[in-house]
Amino acid sequence: MFEVFEPGMLVRHPSHDDWGLGQVQSRIGARITVNFEHAGKVVIDGRQVELVLVIDPED
Repeated sequence: MFEVFEPGMLVRHPSHDDWGLGQVQSRIGARITVNFEHAGKVVIDGRQVELVLVIDPED
């Protein structure tokens, strides 16, 4: 599923709500770099973590 992520998309980490909203910076293969509000820039392995796509950040 990680193939759908493109730069600019908003996501949340499923097990780190405290990281806040994240914006995808890049995706190279399964490596997704996300800049989270409260955790900064994090590289996620899309094979290990299923990021949650955020359509409406107000939800």
